[in-house]
Amino acid sequence: MPSLTSKTTKTGTRLRGAAILAAAASLTLALSGCTKLETTSPSSVRGAAGAQARAAGGFGTVDCRKAKCIALTFDAGPSEHSAKLLDILKEKQVPATFFLLGKRHIDTYPELVKRMAAEGHEVANHTWTHKILTDAEPDEIREELERPNKEIERLTGHRPTLMRPPQGRTDDTVHDISRELGLSEVLWSVTAKDYKTNDSDLITERVLDQSSRDGIILLHDLYDGTVPAVPGIIDALKKRGYVFVTVPQLLAPGKAEPGKVYR
Repeated sequence: MPSLTSKTTKTGTRLRGAAILAAAASLTLALSGCTKLETTSPSSVRGAAGAQARAAGGFGTVDCRKAKCIALTFDAGPSEHSAKLLDILKEKQVPATFFLLGKRHIDTYPELVKRMAAEGHEVANHTWTHKILTDAEPDEIREELERPNKEIERLTGHRPTLMRPPQGRTDDTVHDISRELGLSEVLWSVTAKDYKTNDSDLITERVLDQSSRDGIILLHDLYDGTVPAVPGIIDALKKRGYVFVTVPQLLAPGKAEPGKVYR
């Protein structure tokens, strides 16, 4: 597994991460425009599915119709911090959903991608270069989504079914191409804006202030302050009675439909 050891490389990684994510200030900004975005809540998916199935994942069976569920999601990895994050999640017995970037991430840390899948986490798609999909031509959108799909499938044996559009920016063209590629779009309801701060206490405070049942928490494991905040976030939410699940578990017994948007 590649290791970034030099100060120069680490600084470059942080700057690169900041450059691609700094504009993701809020979901409201990302989705502002003339077209109204229709999203589906986890509870709506569960309610429409009937009472037959139950959600099952790498850390056991959770019925989010009864349990107070919440989902931890991490964007823009793997990174130099991901191994530590996986150690924390393993110790805490908490599954997460990882929306992975391709260039300089999947191709730099392939062993971490394998480990995420092997340890029961959901491995999903965050495009290859973090291109804003609503600014791209259809062929570019397909390339941005299909290339990580192929690499993740090659590494894990499983093709992603979920994707998160950079900055949450999406439109009808993105929906259509996502449907064509078998991908559902997953946004978020909780953001720590950890791309703006390395203060782990502040990141923790922001997550706890916004969290509620069926929440989808957005964090980025490539920033220095985020992973140190994770143990405190997990412990505090567990004390409040939350059960951590992957996004597919959050929707079960329903399933995400390709081309639709969930948050």
